[in-house]
Amino acid sequence: MALAPPKVAFITGCNGVSGNALVEYLLRRPKEEWSRIMVTSRSPLKNFWQDPRVEFVAIDFLEPVDVIIQKMLPFCQGVTHAYFTSYVHTDNFMRLRDLNVPLFENFLTAVDTVAGESLQRVCLQTGGKNYGCHLGPVEVPLHEGMSRYDDHGLNFYYSQEDFMFRLQAQRKWSWNVIRPGGIIGFTPGKNGMSEAITLALYILVCKELGETPRFPGNKYFYNAVDDNSYAVSLADMSVWASTHEHTKNEAFNHANGDTFVWKYLFRDIGRYWGVEIPEQTSWPELGDKGVYANEFKMANWAEDKKAVWEKVCDKYGGSREAFDWGTWGFFDWSIGKAWPTISSISKARKFGWNRYDHTFETWVETFKTFANAGVLPGEHMVKALPNGTGSTAIGVKVNGTTKPQSNHGNPEEEASPIVAA
Repeated sequence: MALAPPKVAFITGCNGVSGNALVEYLLRRPKEEWSRIMVTSRSPLKNFWQDPRVEFVAIDFLEPVDVIIQKMLPFCQGVTHAYFTSYVHTDNFMRLRDLNVPLFENFLTAVDTVAGESLQRVCLQTGGKNYGCHLGPVEVPLHEGMSRYDDHGLNFYYSQEDFMFRLQAQRKWSWNVIRPGGIIGFTPGKNGMSEAITLALYILVCKELGETPRFPGNKYFYNAVDDNSYAVSLADMSVWASTHEHTKNEAFNHANGDTFVWKYLFRDIGRYWGVEIPEQTSWPELGDKGVYANEFKMANWAEDKKAVWEKVCDKYGGSREAFDWGTWGFFDWSIGKAWPTISSISKARKFGWNRYDHTFETWVETFKTFANAGVLPGEHMVKALPNGTGSTAIGVKVNGTTKPQSNHGNPEEEASPIVAA
């Protein structure tokens, strides 16, 4: 039996958590299945993939669409599968629509024009805000059958979907919408929303100061059941949904498949970094009024902590610049809710998607990947040296990153360069 023609991917936002994971996922597929992987971002490429199938083109999808089309023409005429993971973040929810609607409309207009008849599937990644869970209490678990809430024209996901639906009605290609929750995963550069690196920075700075980390949210959410979306798993679902006939023109929620309680996840993440976090019993904010409530704001806490982080890097390794990657305002929102926001993935299960990930393990894998990239220190180095004693590892700076070295040997031989963020 003859093999199906190989597919050609076009992935936006390749420097972000979702786009990077998609590229990594497809690189693990044979070239007979995916012959070319076109990647784009409006910022310079922050990762170098050692696979000739990857081709990068710098595109700002907020430029005029005619300019975008001209940039894509030499690269994208054979694209079969287009994955949109681009996102412009601001902590001001009122401005999200103005930034993200034209971003997607320009992308879709351009790829539809350039790829033409070769285009088979468009995959749009949105998220839990589709259900209004960022505004206040809603029906849970979140499910794909829920009606749109009255968004007063502000929810940009609705505008993105409606534009795609209108255009697809005139075309042969099909669509998918993937809706993750809070995404845990590696990103090769600064990202608008990153729970993992933000919490790592917080705990490691507290460790260096000899302070016990306190949960920045409220008593309700500390004890609440929550879920996450691992970027690697999210890539798996996106490719699964976009390459099967029975899944075309369907939206799917994404989650890891398990749930957790923040009280225990917060404790376990502390232990990973060698910090014992006892159960918190005193609460200035109870989270009992159905509105956002934070014991303290992470953005305020972080204002004078960069110098402490630099000491952490000098002692254990890691990138001094990584402190600027902390998404403090986003994390305040993530754990300051006073209502549940878990998602159902029953629909995806019924359609045949069976992947499962243990959430704490996905945090650990993400921390290890950041450490391998020189962004965070490695856990073994953090646990090996005491905090708050002035002990300092002998180090060498490579591309702005302090790499811990032993007292013996040539540091140039032991250090390996990393791609600077």
